[in-house]
Amino acid sequence: MRYNAYSEYLRQRYGEKVYKLPISLPVTCPNRDGSCGQDGCVFCGAIGAGYENLPASMTVTMQINANREHIAPKYKAKKFIPYFQNFSNTYLPIEELKGYIYEACQPDVVGIAIATRPDCIHDEYLHMLAKIQKERGVDISIELGLQTVNYHSLLKINRGHTLAEFIDAVIRIKKSGLEICAHLILNLPWDDINDVIENAKIVSALGIDQIKLHALYIVRGTIMAEWYQQGKVKIISQEEYVERVVTFLEYLCPDITVQRLIGRAPEKNTLFTNWQTGWWKIRDAIEKAMEARDTYQGSCCDYLNGKEVKKYIGQKLDFIKKC
Repeated sequence: MRYNAYSEYLRQRYGEKVYKLPISLPVTCPNRDGSCGQDGCVFCGAIGAGYENLPASMTVTMQINANREHIAPKYKAKKFIPYFQNFSNTYLPIEELKGYIYEACQPDVVGIAIATRPDCIHDEYLHMLAKIQKERGVDISIELGLQTVNYHSLLKINRGHTLAEFIDAVIRIKKSGLEICAHLILNLPWDDINDVIENAKIVSALGIDQIKLHALYIVRGTIMAEWYQQGKVKIISQEEYVERVVTFLEYLCPDITVQRLIGRAPEKNTLFTNWQTGWWKIRDAIEKAMEARDTYQGSCCDYLNGKEVKKYIGQKLDFIKKC
């Protein structure tokens, strides 16, 4: 493939198909409860991102069992990764979070993914998670919502944190030995192709393990929906989104695993969702565009490790060979 796909990564790491099981916890977000904000991100609906999740009133075990029963026969899967998806899943008392993580460590679970915000990362929580990872032999990864490295756009979407908190969180997570997946929206109305390239450069320079790309969708009842209906924000075309993803991949370090190129989004209660077409069609268009211009992930990733002095390193090697 022309990019480092997550499905292949899982197959090579665990020897067979592995599927994520979405899990909801009874949590909120500091950008909703008044800690750093009350209205949340301008694009985030009342139920957050986990629109396909089971209710948080169900125990973790109940949700795993229900999702396993649905997914296992359909996809012939025997290994799973519980994905604590909705809102900020480390925004809990540490002992409470520990209990949920231990409950998810079941015999057919090979990993646990925890979605959260950069400003909800603390060393004590990371030490706890790293300890469970070692004790139970499961791979624990932290999925950090960043959305964009453009700090002006972060302010516009009322993210409640800046790029600095993301960098701090990444450094701390890497020290703990846990893996990191970063979430990005490549078509925020205020970002252009230069922001797309900078997104790729920043996550590559920080050594992010995995990346997950989303396309912005407009949920009714949100501030973004009001702006959209008033004509204050416009969504780029599907063709432009494809171009942005291809460019992003070209600048992305080839070692980074790409979990997805575009997210599945709800059609119900939305004003705009993935250009009113199937997400897989957009994914296929991205792959066809890469093939058409014969490009691949990392083809423009020449900016790390002192780009401008690499020529001198080459001269030194030539000199040594001659000697």
